[in-house]
Amino acid sequence: MRSRRIATLALTLCLASLPLVGQAQESAAAERQPLGRQQLDRIVAVVNDGAIMESELEDRFAQVRSQLESRGQGVPPDDVLREQVLERMIVEEIQLQMAREANLSVDDTELNGQVRAIAESNGMTLEQFADALEADGLSLGVVRDQVRRELLMRQLQQRRVASRVDISEREVDRFVEQQGATRDQARQALFQRKVNAEMEEWVQEIRSQAFVDNRLEAR
Repeated sequence: MRSRRIATLALTLCLASLPLVGQAQESAAAERQPLGRQQLDRIVAVVNDGAIMESELEDRFAQVRSQLESRGQGVPPDDVLREQVLERMIVEEIQLQMAREANLSVDDTELNGQVRAIAESNGMTLEQFADALEADGLSLGVVRDQVRRELLMRQLQQRRVASRVDISEREVDRFVEQQGATRDQARQALFQRKVNAEMEEWVQEIRSQAFVDNRLEAR
């Protein structure tokens, strides 16, 4: 159970587990699935020129459900949770396609540092982390792909969302007066608040502009 939570942690840097291209997506799913399931796999959503496979949805669904249970949180009915998970995967796929079009990339140094940080946050060396993942039927390579995708989305969000945020000195002064915070703390809190608001609007915008064919109801 612990290894499942570790794998989920790697997924929830914001939880990106979709690849930039179908080939990477299918190879990650294939590593975890028996041959019979691969042969019966089907598309549950078409997103612009990409696709989300049923096996990928079921993997993510199981990971999210396990995470909620491990935190002692209420778990929605399976059909509701599955739809929520698919919608999140659709939004992630849109972002990853945008990152590909913008020629964004993650170098190995940054990727290795992030994976090592995840291992250390779980009190493990990289080798121990790899062993824990293997015990859960995953591999370090799969998690590295997931982390790479998350970092790509962060880059895209930095360009498209964080760059929109502007904080005035008057806002900082008001926050310091009301909250008793330092100016640095005020700037950080105000920035995060505005980024969250901008992010919500931006996600709705890119979702509405994308071509999405949700085939989950036809399963």
